[in-house]
Amino acid sequence: MYIKRHYGFWITLGWSKMPFILGAVYSLLILGIADFFEINMAFPWQPVSVIGIAVAFYLGFKNNSSYDRTWEARKIWGSIVNNSRSFAAATIAFVQGENALEIKKEMIFRHLAWLTALRHQLRLSREWEHTDERLNNRYSPTICEDYNTKLFSELSEFLSADELAYLQTKSNVATQLMRMQAERLQALKDQDYIEDFRHMELHQLMVSFYEDQGKSERIKNFPFPRQYASTALWLTMVFAVFVPFGMMDVFHAHDAWLHYLSPLISGLVIWIFFLMEKIGDYSENPFEGTYNDVPITSIARGIEIDLKEMLDLESIPKPIQAEKGFLM
Repeated sequence: MYIKRHYGFWITLGWSKMPFILGAVYSLLILGIADFFEINMAFPWQPVSVIGIAVAFYLGFKNNSSYDRTWEARKIWGSIVNNSRSFAAATIAFVQGENALEIKKEMIFRHLAWLTALRHQLRLSREWEHTDERLNNRYSPTICEDYNTKLFSELSEFLSADELAYLQTKSNVATQLMRMQAERLQALKDQDYIEDFRHMELHQLMVSFYEDQGKSERIKNFPFPRQYASTALWLTMVFAVFVPFGMMDVFHAHDAWLHYLSPLISGLVIWIFFLMEKIGDYSENPFEGTYNDVPITSIARGIEIDLKEMLDLESIPKPIQAEKGFLM
């Protein structure tokens, strides 16, 4: 996620320059053909502007829908932050008895393992995501073998060898970790480490974790409907095809030197519309690991710091720092 106040102009241009370049070249080609063969290829601007208005409305709809997906993802992880703190505080306060300190650490570390597994799973690639523009060397790999290696290497800090061996046989590690947590919670109740009422409170918090995981997986595994995403692109292309002809009509009555500025203006108009389309396109998938996603790695590290400090551990990791304005 980019965290500076604004994207710089050159960053924005570098990210979206191809529509401007292609639009300007295409417009220059149309103007050159018209002048060389002395053909009047101008098209009335009014119908072109009507198409532009329709495309702008559609792009606005797409961008709003895409932003809703990103904002929902951020709210889900905000809920995970709040409930994680509540779970850790309740565990520390509620668990009583022999070896209580070790049990508290075990429960909280298993929760941190769940967080780790969930964020790794959410970084796995989907074919509709922009996998070729992921931030290099910052997110979990796209290959399942490398994913497993990195995931279980991190999980080894929080889980026993037996738990790790068991989880390696499962496809959804985060789901199984929460199930193991629920079983352990029931065992603690049976052994009188926690009371019935407190057991129910902790269990309800785990239900909320399952809900947040399911909501995250829904966004990850269900793409923005392709008919909306595709139609926005094709409509923008149709509009871009007509722009140079409409600009020739607009500049036809002006001085000759203004007439030859029409390819530049056409390229600028085409760039603006494609830039709006790309903004929506890159906001659809908030967990794909590119510049505009939700920084779940940083959020998970913040939770880990809070929970380890609640346990009064000596080894506390540092917050993840932004690099060149980007936060994981």
